[in-house]
Amino acid sequence: MSRNDFEIAVFGGGCFWCTEAIFAKVKGVIIVKCGYAGGNVQNPTYLQVSEGNTGYAEVIQLEFDPKIISYSELLDIFWHIHNPFTLNRQGPDIGTQYRSVIFYTTDKQQEEAQKSMKFYSESEAAGNPVVTKILPLEKFYLAEEYHQNYFEKNPTQPYCQLVINPKLNKFLERYQDKLK
Repeated sequence: MSRNDFEIAVFGGGCFWCTEAIFAKVKGVIIVKCGYAGGNVQNPTYLQVSEGNTGYAEVIQLEFDPKIISYSELLDIFWHIHNPFTLNRQGPDIGTQYRSVIFYTTDKQQEEAQKSMKFYSESEAAGNPVVTKILPLEKFYLAEEYHQNYFEKNPTQPYCQLVINPKLNKFLERYQDKLK
């Protein structure tokens, strides 16, 4: 299979270490990269993004095989691995860089994301408004190398133990059929 058969998805759901650790375990996801999207500075650094005034969100870019996992299945996972009801916050991580956001790369992805958000809002929200934004991907900047595969490289680090592990365990319980 050629790389031309793969598609790209970009999600922001809090710290990119958390979302990367989860999506890296999903069958059909070929590559997960941590990075930044949605901002207004050329070649942002982690330090700049973490200050919260660049407009960037911490995101992951997935390369996936749509013959194995669909974009709508990825969206379902996205909704269930973070809190789309809190503005600019996921657990202990606070700031616009941790906002809930879907960056679409095609008109079809935009339609699917909007449909998925409507379904999720009606079935899961229980009256709480979903604050997730659905935006076109203008530019994705790869995060620094030490952010890539962070959980895999640092499983005993306190943030990994206290924040990522509980999210990962919740994912593993719900999505056994989606594991590599």
